[in-house]
Amino acid sequence: MEDAPLDYLAANVADWTRQADDQRSAGRRNWGSEPRWGIFGVPETEVGVLPADVGGLRVVELGCGTGYVSSWLARRGACPVAVDPTASQLQIAAELQQEFGLHFPLVRAAAEHLPFDDNEFDLAVSEYGAAIWADPFRWIPEAARVLRPGGELVFLGNSVLLMLCVPDDDEAAEPRLIRPQFGMHRFDWPEGTTEFHLSHGDMIRLLRANGFDVLDLLELRPAEGAHTRYPFVTPEWARQWPCEEVWRARLQASPAPRGPRRGPT
Repeated sequence: MEDAPLDYLAANVADWTRQADDQRSAGRRNWGSEPRWGIFGVPETEVGVLPADVGGLRVVELGCGTGYVSSWLARRGACPVAVDPTASQLQIAAELQQEFGLHFPLVRAAAEHLPFDDNEFDLAVSEYGAAIWADPFRWIPEAARVLRPGGELVFLGNSVLLMLCVPDDDEAAEPRLIRPQFGMHRFDWPEGTTEFHLSHGDMIRLLRANGFDVLDLLELRPAEGAHTRYPFVTPEWARQWPCEEVWRARLQASPAPRGPRRGPT
């Protein structure tokens, strides 16, 4: 499985390359802000996604996009390395580093094949990025490999419930289930991109198979009056049901052998 080609990667990279101008303006806003998570910008002060003290930690951001999460971490004293497979995203990150006077390594790579040694990082983090755009049966074992024992993994993506309620045609999530949960893994969208989403049970088993203890599952709720530029969910829907969730896990001090890397059958 590890050596199989990433057949979805080129289309995903092409799609993010087409969005470069939009990503530049969004990245600039996020670089200049305090940490705010997800498409509704829920403040870190409300949800506590990050460890309380990241000072001095070696951090790898998986699927960094324009690098704003790494910028937040760098300002808090961490030593981030930002990783993304899309050259245009890393170019924007480099421009914003110059603009904001804040520098950290930018590495072009897919989260499924990280160019780092074992046990190199204290924290791995992904807001969307690898969390939905990379196959979890490949990127989570890589995150486990590059984390030191006791290191933490934090990742944010669309909630399971949202994926069961969102249609294929760019319309907003409906207040009813429209697809099955059993077997959910790979979502090939009509425009040619691919996302990955697992049920909670499958995610717990995958994390534990790769030596992680699950610390928390945070379901984000936007504030009243919040808005988003993304069309796949309305604020009214997201105030009733979670549209985003954050997993926090810690690699065991003596991790078990790496688990299976194949998706559900």
